[in-house]
Amino acid sequence: MFDHLEIRVVPPGPRSAAQVRFRINGEDVIAEAVREGGRGPYTADVLPAGRPSPLRATGEARRLNLGEPECTGGCCGYLTVVVRRFGKVVRWSDWEMPRESPLAPGPRPLPQLHFDASQYDAELARAEADRSWQAQP
Repeated sequence: MFDHLEIRVVPPGPRSAAQVRFRINGEDVIAEAVREGGRGPYTADVLPAGRPSPLRATGEARRLNLGEPECTGGCCGYLTVVVRRFGKVVRWSDWEMPRESPLAPGPRPLPQLHFDASQYDAELARAEADRSWQAQP
């Protein structure tokens, strides 16, 4: 059985840019791993206009930054994952978690995840096409 990916954009706020959140099997992966108010990557970085998203899965493994704690990744580390396509399967593996801090409980380790490549590609294409988070001129 494959895992199910949803990509959601949190609109910009008065003091923050739009961010991406990832729901896997209905759970917010950043909230589960980072806890205590972590944030996702900036939308403009992972869903850029006019060029392919770094979330695209290819046969070459690459590490992606999916989030960081409220105190910033420079302080406690980032939530990262290795993304790679194996034919009709996209795998997320080799998670790196933010370090434990006195303000937040230790992160829960995340399992290796497998997505149906066509569902993964369709969800990413949908998220790339939705530009509603951008400021209107």
